[in-house]
Amino acid sequence: MANYQTKGRLVIWTSFLIALIFQVAPWPGTLEVLRPAWVLLVVFYWVLALPHRVNVGTAMVIGLLWDLLLGSTLGVRGMMIAIVVYIVALNFQVLRNMALWQQGVLLGLLTMVAKLLEFFGEYLISDVVFNPHYLWSGIINAILWPWMFLLMRRIRRHWLIR
Repeated sequence: MANYQTKGRLVIWTSFLIALIFQVAPWPGTLEVLRPAWVLLVVFYWVLALPHRVNVGTAMVIGLLWDLLLGSTLGVRGMMIAIVVYIVALNFQVLRNMALWQQGVLLGLLTMVAKLLEFFGEYLISDVVFNPHYLWSGIINAILWPWMFLLMRRIRRHWLIR
């Protein structure tokens, strides 16, 4: 039994690590605004699939790691992702019963909310300018969600993560 839990924990944290690597990987300047929020997609999946294992605390840690990797103000993304994951975790049973495209639309909107929270957090600390083009990542996340969901579910079932 402990082996399954350890293996599951390792797979979950490896998926977070891969998402963080994709999140900080360089993109061409003109396509930067179309970068999906990979970390949010992976965290959303695990919170919906296993809310008893991945929760707001886990999201806060992932957000802090994200801040460290980007070298930005420590805690801004942690706060942002914790707030958005709290909304998802609070309504995970409702979200689970929706069609994938409906989940995608809601998670795309939550990604836009997360980007706005990230801006406001940075705005309180330093002088930043709002760029509405960064809200495109919400639309990209909404489009990518069904495929990400199916990929992550296949990984979860392959490794028998419960």
